[in-house]
Amino acid sequence: MKAMNGILVNEVVTTPKQVVEIENLSIGFEKEKVLDDLSLKLFNGENLVVLGQSGSGKSVLIKCIVRLLAPDAGTIKVFGENVNELSRNGLAELRKKIGFLFQSGALYDSMTIRENLEFPLKRIRKELTKREINEKVEEALGNVGLADTSDKMPSQLSGGMRKRVSLARTVVVDPLIMLYDEPTTGLDPLTSDEISELINEVKKKYKTSSLIITHDIECARATADRIIMLQNGEVYLEGKLEDFEKSPDVFIKSFFK
Repeated sequence: MKAMNGILVNEVVTTPKQVVEIENLSIGFEKEKVLDDLSLKLFNGENLVVLGQSGSGKSVLIKCIVRLLAPDAGTIKVFGENVNELSRNGLAELRKKIGFLFQSGALYDSMTIRENLEFPLKRIRKELTKREINEKVEEALGNVGLADTSDKMPSQLSGGMRKRVSLARTVVVDPLIMLYDEPTTGLDPLTSDEISELINEVKKKYKTSSLIITHDIECARATADRIIMLQNGEVYLEGKLEDFEKSPDVFIKSFFK
């Protein structure tokens, strides 16, 4: 109860809406369990960081979310839809709402930077005119600080620049959810910081909900609203950054030095 003008009234507590809900997810390869009865939620407008050692199932997790992999058990709901029950067309429609930044960047080497960004727009946003496509490409490249690279080839850019172009290509179709697979891997500390800042800027500008897979603690510190630590395919600890930094647990301390 809360007092307003001397009158007691019920206080309304708003709960963030979940956009991804995973329950009891399990998947293995050749009888080796990768994810074991894992459950988590991604809420609207948050950056959720998933930490873990190599082989802990982080990348497998996000591949299951977009059904690049099918789990052995459990349910995955995105915007309330059960991903594993969707038809081929239903899955295609859902994927249009999800941006996936691959660890490698996955740019098309035979296309210019402009053509790389035009490609998903022409497939997903078919209602756009040529002029509108051009405006969105220029805006997306400008947002990552690479407005002058549109006519260059990926091979002419540094690793950090290619990562930024990949991010521009992912957000150019206005996704509602962003999935980042090790966004700072292979980058120098300065460039890693720039990518982390861009992740925050994408959340602010595009109002995205993001799941960030990483083992980079500095990236986690810079981007996380909430953190989940995986070990042996299970959720080991979930909480805010301060929960991890203050934890006396030896395993947690080995990450947050």
